[in-house]
Amino acid sequence: MSTRAELRRMRRIDRWMEIILPRVVRRVINGTLSQPGWLPRRWLTLVSGDIDLDAGVGAIWLVWRPGSAREETHTALIELCGEKWQCTGRGSASGGDLPAERLAVGQPGQVGMIELGGGAGCLSRADRLRHRHPDSDGMGSWVGSSELRVAAEVDHLLLGDRRIEVPRQGRLMVVWKSPSTGRGGIRPLIVAVGRDGSELSRIGPHDSMDSFTWAELRGQVEW
Repeated sequence: MSTRAELRRMRRIDRWMEIILPRVVRRVINGTLSQPGWLPRRWLTLVSGDIDLDAGVGAIWLVWRPGSAREETHTALIELCGEKWQCTGRGSASGGDLPAERLAVGQPGQVGMIELGGGAGCLSRADRLRHRHPDSDGMGSWVGSSELRVAAEVDHLLLGDRRIEVPRQGRLMVVWKSPSTGRGGIRPLIVAVGRDGSELSRIGPHDSMDSFTWAELRGQVEW
């Protein structure tokens, strides 16, 4: 059970996030994925932002007080509802665990080329509003996000038809939209591409590990 002090702190963070998140979202929508100059990293760090303009969905990953005992991860899903982008889902968790640089594959903390972390999702609010059934759980699409940890050997990712650059620290959140299955959505195929343009690994919609890791476990890769 949370103490009064903890509840006050959570409410204070929520108020700050309500102010800061829309500004960060506007930067990501405009293609600016770097840390805002007005926002000190020691206070709140923008880890990753991803926008699929064709699908009208996006995801933001922030870490509050990185490196401190009060470190917290905050994520948000955004969606284009009509002509306005709206936050359609938020999540928080203690900790952040952000390395300064990407690790090479096989090093402690980086087993595969692509590693799945947490994820989130919700039914598309835009679809429900478009069909004028905002309370219907059986209509529309699923908007999902996946947290990834990518090895240093990877130049970029292919998420379905989209090319996604990998940030320096190798942590990123990707967003996707798919038909709702009634229990969630279907994550697109994710492919890791090397600097020479070759495919290094892939992770399918229902896979928990990438193909490189599976091959390692089967003794088929020499590295």
